[in-house]
Amino acid sequence: MTQLTALISVSDKTGVLEFARGLAALGVRLLSTGGTAKLLQEAGLAVTEVAAHTGFPEMLGGRVKTLHPVIHGGLLARRGVPEHMAALAAHGIATIDLLVVNLYPFEAAVAKPGCTLTEAIENIDIGGPAMVRSAAKNWGDVAVLTDASQYAGVLEELQRDSTVGDATRFALAVAAFNRISVYDGAISDYLSSLQADGTRSDFPAQFNGRFVKLQDLRYGENPHQSAAFYRDLQPAPGSLVTAQQLQGKELSYNNIADADAAWECVKSFDGPACVIVKHANPCGVAVAGGAFEAYAKALKTDPTSAFGGIIAFNTPVDGATAAQVGKQFAELVIAPAYTDEARAVFAAKANLRVLQIDLAGVQPQGATDWARGRNSHDMKRVGSGLLIQSADNREISRADLKVVTTLQPTAQQQGDLLFAWKVAKYVKSNAIVFCGGGMTLGVGAGQMSRVDSARIASIKAENAGLMLAGSAVASDAFFPFRDGLDVVIDVGATCVIQPGGSMRDAEVIAAANERGIAMVLTGVRHFRH
Repeated sequence: MTQLTALISVSDKTGVLEFARGLAALGVRLLSTGGTAKLLQEAGLAVTEVAAHTGFPEMLGGRVKTLHPVIHGGLLARRGVPEHMAALAAHGIATIDLLVVNLYPFEAAVAKPGCTLTEAIENIDIGGPAMVRSAAKNWGDVAVLTDASQYAGVLEELQRDSTVGDATRFALAVAAFNRISVYDGAISDYLSSLQADGTRSDFPAQFNGRFVKLQDLRYGENPHQSAAFYRDLQPAPGSLVTAQQLQGKELSYNNIADADAAWECVKSFDGPACVIVKHANPCGVAVAGGAFEAYAKALKTDPTSAFGGIIAFNTPVDGATAAQVGKQFAELVIAPAYTDEARAVFAAKANLRVLQIDLAGVQPQGATDWARGRNSHDMKRVGSGLLIQSADNREISRADLKVVTTLQPTAQQQGDLLFAWKVAKYVKSNAIVFCGGGMTLGVGAGQMSRVDSARIASIKAENAGLMLAGSAVASDAFFPFRDGLDVVIDVGATCVIQPGGSMRDAEVIAAANERGIAMVLTGVRHFRH
């Protein structure tokens, strides 16, 4: 068998020494550059430096070393094309059968605070991407490895078959072109975000979205629509895309959208909480001493809407809680963990989708925007365009509340108001949320009129047999008139939290004083469309 040649030139040297040793043991000739060559040589491996292989020294501080016909000819020559092989022979060029390259760490460099343009430019790899493209284009003859996770599989295949098979070479080539695409996109994003004064914009002049497909879906929102589920290249810990499906039917488009709404909401609570979502809106939210009580309280809000809903917990689910959940029809359950008893209970409901999302190591709330797997930006497609905004990660504490009425809210009311405010953030606008005792009492969502949302919320409470006397109410945006305020007071609300900012704030505040309730302003609204 003809001796194989591997060119190894990596910035991240994780696992490369072990891989090179495996190649050498198989009789593969090793070519290398710079620090990689030094590492292999110091380990006692026989390595030919690229400069010796090409007969041309590195120059320009290492900027030019692999940009040479001897390298690219060896990568690009098609072994089955006589003219290609004759050209190699005429110029004394040897073929290169394996290319092992990972690129200068541009993404890591520009992510560092204070990274200068000069530093960024020096971390733009030129020779690496050029070689990767050459090798990937000629995948029929060359295997190109661009990530340490690929080493073991390729080495095993070489040990077993003395070659890298067509399917593997093609998969490696696809991964290589994907990596180059991501790399070039990161460079484009960075450079097009730079401002004249040297600062960086959060929104680059060209946005290069980069996502990896997790799975094809049976259909989209409706059966006549096709769909797929993608994740960020580097998903945040504790986010929905990190979920492990433990059992149940395949996830649908709507399952995923609703599950995300439920999970984002339940993660926002520090103590044990349960959130039940139907059609992207919370229909029941509660906090309690544990999962069982939280679920029971959340279900009371709207047991009718909870039918066929998504149930999310931010605390482990035990057998007793699972048994209670099993009494209703649910599409999906999410939690950070399940006891063996809970798994056994759910196993009896084969169609129930059960997701587990690890929250271990996720920082406490407020540490960073990424602390609980939150997005840094939100995106929404519009006709031939894309809306991008920073994510609504603003949190409100007691210290942020501005009391604007004569009546001051009690400590208990402040807690109820903050709970209601947190829930309202995840309810579609216009949102009105009645709460009390650590649970939602009535939710009005997605209405064109805030007054109608208030009325619907009160009707929901009445239908569920819940009393609104003494309740706290959150409105996701200001009351433009006093009519909406009067509606919630008429059914029993004694305190209200809202952003303020209306030209009629004085009128609404006067109405609150007239009706004898407490009102606090946040100065922040939470529209959710």
